[in-house]
Amino acid sequence: MQRKNFLVLLVLLLVSCGPSSFAQPTSANPPLRVAATVGMIADVVKHVGGEHVEVLGLMGPGVDPHLYKPSVGDVRILDDADLIFYGGLELEGRMTDMLEKLNRQKPTIAVTSQIDQSRLHATGGDSFDPHIWFDVILWRDTIAVIVETLASYDPAHAADYQRNAAAYAQELTALDQEVKDLIATVPTASRVLITAHDAFGYFGSAYGFEVRGLQGLSTASEAGAGDVQSLAEFIQTRQIKAIFVESSVPQTTINAVQKAVQSRGWDVAIGGELFSDAMGDAGTEEGTYIGMVRHNVTTIVNALK
Repeated sequence: MQRKNFLVLLVLLLVSCGPSSFAQPTSANPPLRVAATVGMIADVVKHVGGEHVEVLGLMGPGVDPHLYKPSVGDVRILDDADLIFYGGLELEGRMTDMLEKLNRQKPTIAVTSQIDQSRLHATGGDSFDPHIWFDVILWRDTIAVIVETLASYDPAHAADYQRNAAAYAQELTALDQEVKDLIATVPTASRVLITAHDAFGYFGSAYGFEVRGLQGLSTASEAGAGDVQSLAEFIQTRQIKAIFVESSVPQTTINAVQKAVQSRGWDVAIGGELFSDAMGDAGTEEGTYIGMVRHNVTTIVNALK
């Protein structure tokens, strides 16, 4: 452990002398430099911070946070940032220890830190499912810790942060109702969501879906032949119309499930690609949290109703 800490500090020292990963200040009051691990968090911070923040995300489209290893460039971003936001609940896997240690040097905040554990899905021991963004109302409630942190670090703009946060919270409340209205068009018996890994538990609880994932909550767990056959039997027995791939998980596992189902005499379709642990490309609708949710729900509804 001491060697690991030494290496982290050494990398920080090496990159701290390099060029900044954030824009160079052009005014006497430059924006706060904020780093976020995943795109969903970066998007919330941009909405709350507005013109007063510059946000850099570490993990882009198609990146799996469970398996992610920070690059030297990522360490430079973390070193240059004034504030750091991450998911917590072991979402960032191998990065978690480093992020917790960085809190000794600068505010490094898990956006899930203020959510009552009774609202989380326990997975055994002191562990919880980290994929809370699939329940829009639960994700809306992460805004509080973000606005509180920004306002505490930059009190001169606290009123702006609070106003932006209230406006974005209203957007997410409307999004939650939009999701419910779309899902109401799917027959109750057809509300079964099957994906590559078990990331959609909160979605199922919030919106009335039975959810099955081939792999566990983390893609670090591997699915074996028995898992494939068991899921294929479930799909054939229930005569499920479609299963889904994920943008951050290789499609090969879902293809194997589809073939196993077909061998049992039932033709299940690939219903489309969902965004689970990462959003879409920057500049697209799916590159925002709201756009990602709309894409996922529309894809699910069109395939199952």
